[in-house]
Amino acid sequence: MHTTTVPEERILSIRPNGLSFLTINSLAILLSLLAMIWAFVALTPSALMICLVIATMLYAFIIGPILYIGLKIVKPNEAIVLTLFGRYLGTIKEAGFYWVHPFASAVAPVSSSDYTPSSGKVELKRDLSKSGSNISIQLPKRKISLKATTLNNDKQKVNDALGNPIIIGVVVVWKVVNTAKAIFAVENYIEYLSIQCDAALRNVVRNYPYDSDDDEQSLRGSSSEVAQRLAGELQAKVEVAGLEILEVRITHLSYAPEIAAAMLQRQQASAIIAARQKIVEGAVGMVEMALTQLNEGDLVTLDEERKANMVSNLLVVLCGNRDVQPIVNSGTLY
Repeated sequence: MHTTTVPEERILSIRPNGLSFLTINSLAILLSLLAMIWAFVALTPSALMICLVIATMLYAFIIGPILYIGLKIVKPNEAIVLTLFGRYLGTIKEAGFYWVHPFASAVAPVSSSDYTPSSGKVELKRDLSKSGSNISIQLPKRKISLKATTLNNDKQKVNDALGNPIIIGVVVVWKVVNTAKAIFAVENYIEYLSIQCDAALRNVVRNYPYDSDDDEQSLRGSSSEVAQRLAGELQAKVEVAGLEILEVRITHLSYAPEIAAAMLQRQQASAIIAARQKIVEGAVGMVEMALTQLNEGDLVTLDEERKANMVSNLLVVLCGNRDVQPIVNSGTLY
């Protein structure tokens, strides 16, 4: 089976010589024009004059302008991937004004959905109005951005570890670190990253429940750990495209609409149970403290039956969710 290998990234360590070449080539074209005019005026028709005129015309009108094609401008945090007759020549990453081989072409990275990589054609956008027909030509970009970029895909509907459908969204901060892989290993590295992000998100989320009452990791309680695991799995998937994942953060997390109401009732019930448990624990402590102080101060002597009645009344008062209506006993306790 025939397989194609991705070339290793080769950084071209050339000096920013674009301004020097621009000056020299412009002077050479100017001198060629002057020499051609001088040959027409000063020299008599001869073979030497014909050769001189042909040479100066070739350089002034053909060779000189062609050499201008090799001028390239690289801005900070940008790179140009150059190919020469179909072979990978190298990458320029350092900012500056360069002159390279005039037949070395910069490969266009696919960074916009408006540009179709399979056709390789320039897109024409037509805007027809009453005043006339306006045609704007949008050329594909020839430079790769090395800046940190954010990817914010649409929210995904995924089942968690318990099978509950949830809605989750993440934002990914990434950048290109290997230009050769980004250009030659995949067709569209941005689309590749987006698809791999969705796949990694589904693969990671299904291993965690939405929420957990125990110490078990969950999507809501352990969002940092889940994001780190997602970043590690996504980095392994996009390594082939020469990308580096800088950070992954969960931006949206909620239950799916079809179970949101039921899960809200469940959370409310859990909160009520937890609150009641705290109230009962506090009430028992207060009753115990009251009985202890009564016994230590010898204020009143209660038998076991009266203690039980007092404990019951105090618990009803302390644990009730309504205001207490006191009843004053004017007689005896019996």
